[in-house]
Amino acid sequence: MMAVLQPIMQTGKSTMQNPIFFDDWAGIGRILIAGVLAYAALIVMLRTSGKRTLSKFNAFDFIVTICLGSMLSSIIITKSIPLIEGIVALALLITLQFGMTWLSVRWKPFEKLIKSDPTLLVHRGICQDRAMRRERISKEEITAALHANGKAEMSPLTSVVLETDGSLNVFEAA
Repeated sequence: MMAVLQPIMQTGKSTMQNPIFFDDWAGIGRILIAGVLAYAALIVMLRTSGKRTLSKFNAFDFIVTICLGSMLSSIIITKSIPLIEGIVALALLITLQFGMTWLSVRWKPFEKLIKSDPTLLVHRGICQDRAMRRERISKEEITAALHANGKAEMSPLTSVVLETDGSLNVFEAA
C-alpha cells in the first residue's frame, strides 16, 4: 500500500485533482460553448474554402481531414487552448490546404510533387507483380476489392487500379 502511495506523496498530487467522472460545471459549460462556436467556425471556413478542402483525392487531402478533426477535438476538450487560438489554427490549416490545391491546379511541377499517379495493378486478368510490390498491395487485397465489387474471381477482362486516394477500382473491359 505504501509503495502505491509513495509516488503520490512525493509529487504532492492526489487523485482528487484529476477526477475521473466530473470536475465542475464550468468545465462542462466551456466544452458546450467552445464546441458550438468552434464547430460553427469550422463549418463557415469549410464552406468558404470550397468542396476541395475535404476531398480525398490524395494523401494530403486525407491528412488535412484527419488534422481538422483532431484540432477540433483539441479545441473543445483542452482547457489550455483558448477558443480564438484554436479557430486561428483551423483557419491556418484550411488556408494552407486551399493554397496547396490552388497551386497544384495551376502549376504542374507542384502537382507532381504532392500528388501520386494511379497505378495499374491488374491488366486484363494478369497481376502486375512489380507494381503490386512497389505499392505494397497483396493478391488478397486485390481479391477483396474484386469481392467488394461483386466479382467472385478475376476474369481475363478484369483490370484493377490503385487510385491516388488509396482505393482500389475494379474495371471490366468491354
